Formats: sequence, C-alpha cells, structure tokens
Amino acid sequence: MRQVCNSTSGIPESPLSVIDWWVNTTDPTTGGPARRETSTMPQWAGSCWYYLRYIDPKNGGYAVDPAKEKYWMPVDLYVGGAEHAVLHLLYARFWHKVLYDIGVVSTKEPFRKLVSQGMILGEVEYTVWKNEAGEYVDESTKDAVPHRVPESEVDKKGNGYVLKEDPSIRVNNRAHKMSKSRGNVINPDDVVWQTRSVEGVHRFLARAYRMYENGVSDDEPTKEQLRLLNATIKKVTIETEEMRYNTGISAMMEFVNGVTKDWKNRPRAALTAFPILLAPYAPHIAEELWQKLGHEGSLTYEQWPQYDESLLVLDTIMLPVQVNGKVRGTAEVSPDVDQEAAVAAAMELENVLKFTEGKTIKKVVFVKGRILNLIVV
Repeated sequence: MRQVCNSTSGIPESPLSVIDWWVNTTDPTTGGPARRETSTMPQWAGSCWYYLRYIDPKNGGYAVDPAKEKYWMPVDLYVGGAEHAVLHLLYARFWHKVLYDIGVVSTKEPFRKLVSQGMILGEVEYTVWKNEAGEYVDESTKDAVPHRVPESEVDKKGNGYVLKEDPSIRVNNRAHKMSKSRGNVINPDDVVWQTRSVEGVHRFLARAYRMYENGVSDDEPTKEQLRLLNATIKKVTIETEEMRYNTGISAMMEFVNGVTKDWKNRPRAALTAFPILLAPYAPHIAEELWQKLGHEGSLTYEQWPQYDESLLVLDTIMLPVQVNGKVRGTAEVSPDVDQEAAVAAAMELENVLKFTEGKTIKKVVFVKGRILNLIVV
C-alpha cells in the first residue's frame, strides 16, 4: 500500500487519510465529530485475497463474480515455504472466512491442499555462551552472551558438539535461515558450482532426442515395449502428482535406457506418449520431439497419457532358486506358479541339479513370486 504525506503534520500516512468524507465522521456515542483510524492494514493486505482477484481481475463492481468464484474455488494446490504458515496462509484464511460469512465466497477454506517445500538454510553456526568475565556459562545463565566458534575448533561428541580445547564445554550447533542480519547469506557468484548433475541430465536429454533422430515406424509395438511404456506412464504420473519429481525423472531415464538398449525398432505407438510425459520437466525439447513425430501443433493441450494396468502384468518372472540358502540359479516361471511347479522348474536347472544330485530334499521354503529354497541333506 502506497503512502501519502499529511499536509499538516508532514507524517507519512495511508491513502485512506486523504479521503475526507470517510475519515471525518460522527462519534456514535457522543454525537460529536470523530476521525476514523487510517493505519488499519499492512502493506501486503491485498495479497491476502489476490487468488480471488485473479479469477475476475477487471470486475469493477464486485471483488469477484459469484459464478466465476463457484467455478474456480477453492484453490487446488497451495505451495509455500515455512514462513508462509504464519504470514500469508494464516491471514488469507482469516480474510476468506470473513468473506464467506458475508456471502462473497462459497467455500469456507480457500485452499484444498497445502505443500510446504524446504527452506535453504545458511551454513551451520557453532555457538558458546560467556558471562561478563569471559567465562563459559550455560545458555540459560542470566546475562549470557553468545559467541560464534569456528568449525575447526569443535568436535562431534555423541549427539552434540564440544570445544576441542575443553570437551566439558558443550557447543550449540544450528543452521539458520539466510538473512543479512545474521550475516550468513551466501552469494551464488562466490560458490563453485558442481556441474556433474547437469551433465547427467544433459546426457539423458541427448539420448531421449536420439530415440527420435532417425524417425519412427508404424510397426505394431511388442508386448514388452507396451509394458515398458505403460509402466513409465504410471510411474511418472504418480510421482508428478505427488511432487516427487526426482523419481519421476528417474522413471523416464529408465524408459530411455530400455528403448536404447533393447528395442530394435521405434514404433510410433510406443513413443508418442513420452514427449508428453517429458513436457512438464523439459518443455522445449519435448516440443521438438513432438514435431519429430509429425505433429504440427503444440503438445501443450494434449491429454495426459493413461496407462493400461493389464499390460503391466508379467507373463513370466525370474524366480531365484537357493540350495541350502545359497542362490544356485533362477527359474523362469509364471507369476502364479505353485510350489510343486516351482520345484519342478528348479530341478531342470543344471546348477541346481549339481548341488542336489544324490541328496534328499528335506524341506522346501517357497515364497510365491519371490524365492524358492531347497534344503537338502
């Protein structure tokens, strides 16, 4: 909120102070002249309901059109840091509840879901306390004064830290929010950034691009190709919705690796969905890949891919086979294989026969779909 200068006192005041018809009023108790308080709101008061104004920014008669408010509200997702919990989030909810009480909005709460991301902290600070005589004292001691200690002068002991020169003196360790007042702000220009992670992502995008470099075919995708595609769609969908972006990227990397290593062709039907999955993470290269598939328009308005759960079911699995607790091979069996069939498949493995020949199977430990252990004597 901008300030204006009172022409009489020269003191900065809010814009309300120059609206005479509002400022100057009548005291309802005495009937005498009165002046309304003009310093009533902080400068960020407008931000407490900005989400409503976004819905209907040019409405000159209402804060928001009721029909538009009912269509859009409440906000689906609110992403904010820890400091928002006691500032914007708290006051926005106060304002919204008042607006609900007077009929301006139709929902009691403004936000359906809240996600608080982490906060970047400064480096860990090590602190001891001293009294006026310069003696080490407990933090709770009256007139205790904090003193910063270099990391080189402290040792880790148990769950805390102590002074190297005197291990009986405990040292407080804490990372504070970066602020100029604490002097712990780090200028990115002064930091030597590691580029290994950037190189890894660059290699992934380059390999993704090369998948489409020689064009795609109209071949029917194999069952294995469709299984990898649908597993990727499922994983990226879930991880993106849950805001676990690293694992979403990891799933796409696994897809690219699978295509690069195992696919002998490039079926269009198995590669069309990938640029859409990639778009929220790398929109520009995703648009290029979309064009390489022969599309003229942007993929921005394309429907998000859906996965087919039935294609994720494996026809066979590799069942580890142990003899007396040591893995001696793997048998390719149906996911629904029973113990009898699993033992029969295991006994066809040359290495299993080697360690069971001439011996008696005393016990069979079978965990369906996970392991088979033959105890022999």
